[in-house]
Amino acid sequence: MFTGIVEEMGTVASFIPRGTGAVLEISTGLPLEEIRTGDSLSVSGACLTVTGKGAGRFSADVSAETLSRTTVRSLRAGSRVNLERAMAVSGRLGGHLVYGHVDGTGTVREIRSSGESRVFHIHTDPSIMKYVVFKGAVAVEGVSLTVSAIRPDGFEVTLIPLTLERTTFGDLRPGGLVNVETDIVGKYVLRYLEGKGSGISEDFLKKHGFA
Repeated sequence: MFTGIVEEMGTVASFIPRGTGAVLEISTGLPLEEIRTGDSLSVSGACLTVTGKGAGRFSADVSAETLSRTTVRSLRAGSRVNLERAMAVSGRLGGHLVYGHVDGTGTVREIRSSGESRVFHIHTDPSIMKYVVFKGAVAVEGVSLTVSAIRPDGFEVTLIPLTLERTTFGDLRPGGLVNVETDIVGKYVLRYLEGKGSGISEDFLKKHGFA
């Protein structure tokens, strides 16, 4: 589990197709002595397992499912990625609960300035949008963000200069693909509302401060 607070930007050293999947090697300044083979790392929002380490880099196997559902399939040598180690149980939850289980991809439709910040309009599938709510949490490229607007074809997020500097959002341009993971809490709420005999209703959620 992750928090959506990016620790560092790494650089793809190699992307090698293997069978129906691939092997990804990433150069990083993270303390690799603290990272073990088998540990989970968020790579631009996709949870990957460390399968090997070298001097200043680690490797991860990528499944066919991950390639089909995430932007990992478009990575090439030189691509920059957002990196975050799994959250320690004793750590602070600086963002929100992020599983690294990407729901799908979105496309950057527009980037506009708002003072010193930038607003990103992201188009994504209706199957993802049903979990996206105004002022709710969403992870985009592994970055914990607040939804600043809902659009007919997607949603908007507003990034401050510090986030633009420390994440790959500073590299994004209109037309770019991004990984999107919606808030797990919203998924459970919708599941309850759609279920039968759960005892959970919209009135119940409003009464207890969840809606």
